[in-house]
Amino acid sequence: MSSPDPQVRAARNQSTPSAGRRPVVAVTGAASGVGDLLTRRLVASEEIKQVIAIDERRGEVAEAHWHILDVRDPAIAEKLRGADVVVHLALDLDLETDAAARTAYNVRGTQTVLTAAAAAGVHRVVLCTSAMVYGALPDNDVPLSEDAELRATAEATGVGDLLEIERLARRAPRAHPGLNVTVVRPAVLVGGTDTALTRYFESPRLLVVAGSHPTWQFCHVEDLVSALEYAALEKVEGEFAVACDGWLEQEEVEELSGIRRMELPSAVALGAAARLHRIGLTPSPAGDLAYTMHPWVVSVGRLHDAGWRPKWTNEEVLAALLEEVQGRHTVAGRRLGRKDATAAGAAGATVALLGTAALVRRVRKRRGL
Repeated sequence: MSSPDPQVRAARNQSTPSAGRRPVVAVTGAASGVGDLLTRRLVASEEIKQVIAIDERRGEVAEAHWHILDVRDPAIAEKLRGADVVVHLALDLDLETDAAARTAYNVRGTQTVLTAAAAAGVHRVVLCTSAMVYGALPDNDVPLSEDAELRATAEATGVGDLLEIERLARRAPRAHPGLNVTVVRPAVLVGGTDTALTRYFESPRLLVVAGSHPTWQFCHVEDLVSALEYAALEKVEGEFAVACDGWLEQEEVEELSGIRRMELPSAVALGAAARLHRIGLTPSPAGDLAYTMHPWVVSVGRLHDAGWRPKWTNEEVLAALLEEVQGRHTVAGRRLGRKDATAAGAAGATVALLGTAALVRRVRKRRGL
């Protein structure tokens, strides 16, 4: 879905809601997380006529017009009537959710919202995936163009769902003529989030796979929300990334965080991650490690061209993340209790690895393996 020619965009905008009047914007997943933050921002905006909030429970933004239902319910079409734009944020990317149930919710929900939006006469749907869809690969350009091929695989947590959502986004305008779809791809999201990548910074040592060259680029939720508002107001369209300007090398991350590295051979790190996940000891599959090994930083040129600028720097977001995860302790993606965490922190990486091995033996003994 390439960015339209400026003359085509100008002609199209003659008939879009943002050209002549304030739009009515519907937000799914509006009761919590990014959806709640966006709903609050939109109801406070003089550029928005009304906000329709949709979730399975009522949120706290009284100024929005609430509808309580599951986004997979076809009845959502009736609730979207009168909306000009839908921002679909009802996604489950929880590490602890059953993978099959998560996919069923995310994919079916997106399919239903796109179909319902078209039936309701909605002009535009905004979807939020992740810059992870570009894939983390040793030969990636730094930074990646927003038009770069999506080379991710389904091996990392939730990425398979996001790739399917991207495919739905590309098919929707053909299946539903007149429906425009905008896709927003944030970098490592920080601010009330819990992901395999934020848990990386809860470990007593930062795992570095020997021979890898990781780079880090963050996106604070406040910047994501402001970018989603830009999309809702049609100030930017097509497919675009959201992130802080630039990136941090692994050495800079270690210096800023004060957390030392634990370097392991690739075969050892990937093999251990696969075994731990296979027996259910950790929520993160081995595919998550690629995003801590190889570069996947992105350009934010389209937002810049539209006049948007991030309020946060990578250094500031990293500091906020470290403050947020203070007191949490994770080894191999698994949250530890205080007693285990004290031992791991006191003895360092070696004990952390031995502790993980002991946990594996304990699980095998319990399961009779």
